[in-house]
Amino acid sequence: MAIFSGKSKKNISEIEIASYLVKKEEELQRREEELEREKEKIAGLSREEARKLILKETEKKLTAEISRKIREAEEEIKATASEKAKEILVEAMHHGVTDWVSEYTVSVIRLPDEEIKGRIIGREGRNIRTIEQSTGVELELDETLDLRISSFDPIRREIARLSLEKLIRDGRIQPGRIEEVVAQTKRQMEEILFEEGKRICHEVGVYNLHPDLVKMIGRYKYRFSYGQNLAQHTIEETKIGVSLAYELKADVNVVRLGCLLHDIGKVVTDEEGTHVELGVDLLKRYSIPQKVIDCVAEHHEDKPFSSVESTLVWIADAASGSRPGARFESHEEYLKRMTHIEEVARAFPGVAEAFAYQAGREVRVIVNPEEISDSELPFLTKKIAEKLEEDVGFVGQIKVVAIRETRALEIVKQKN
Repeated sequence: MAIFSGKSKKNISEIEIASYLVKKEEELQRREEELEREKEKIAGLSREEARKLILKETEKKLTAEISRKIREAEEEIKATASEKAKEILVEAMHHGVTDWVSEYTVSVIRLPDEEIKGRIIGREGRNIRTIEQSTGVELELDETLDLRISSFDPIRREIARLSLEKLIRDGRIQPGRIEEVVAQTKRQMEEILFEEGKRICHEVGVYNLHPDLVKMIGRYKYRFSYGQNLAQHTIEETKIGVSLAYELKADVNVVRLGCLLHDIGKVVTDEEGTHVELGVDLLKRYSIPQKVIDCVAEHHEDKPFSSVESTLVWIADAASGSRPGARFESHEEYLKRMTHIEEVARAFPGVAEAFAYQAGREVRVIVNPEEISDSELPFLTKKIAEKLEEDVGFVGQIKVVAIRETRALEIVKQKN
């Protein structure tokens, strides 16, 4: 087939070929445009509209796919969350198995014989009085060879126990020697507390704290709450909190320090206040980071949680303290305390009912609206709180919530 009719192939120049190709290219382009217009006319859409339509359809498909993936992920999380939580708690509580003998407010020393018993008493009881005055404890002796050391301060009780053991071994029991041994034991006790505090800190991975703060942590060893040793509770709680912090990508160091120091106020014995208030004041003196102090201040929900880390410290504390076997209290004593709290609140005029919650940490008071006005309610709450502080022995604090509710009732009779 000839490209140009009437001419031979030899007479066709390169310019003519190029010109011919350009014309053909323009013709093809026009044809393509006509076809596009035909397609648009048939579809009733422009190219831009068709593009948007395709993108919209694609977006719908992707959205459905993403939603499906999210649902699958949520279902998988629900299926594994319980097992994961159990793994974290079991791993943490594995380190909380205690091999210590529970000590509360009494220590007992078995005396070797009646002679030593007589020496401890001394002439007209002067030796036993010197021991009590030097150590700040009470000693009880009966017909047996058991010597009971009583004190609510576990450090004093431990100093007295160690001093008595030294005196019994030495055999020289007289006032001058007693005072010398007690003074020596007190100095040694500072070293014991520091070493014990260092051990607890290293157990949970905390280093470089102020030495005085480390000594305070060492006091955990001698502090018990409902049969749970504070050192063991702190180590167990910290391991739980750190595990949770890693899982949630929270600030692990804040949680670690918050758990370690959350109950440090319980070993502050020379100041008045709740253990939360005492702990916060103590940590401020040692320039502990504010986020850690917030964890301590909020671990009993005295204040709203300010961070995820603060919430994790609270959860870890609750998990360690409430797990089966962690703490115990006589059921009769528990009921007696709860009943007494309710009776104290009910004794005020205008109080209709009172209910104690959370092991006595909170009491809710329902008042008669006819007898107590809104303006009188805060005053009544304050008076109940003061009475509870005066009459009820407790560790920590009791929250008093007074509720005044007015209701109106009308019955509508339906006509037949």
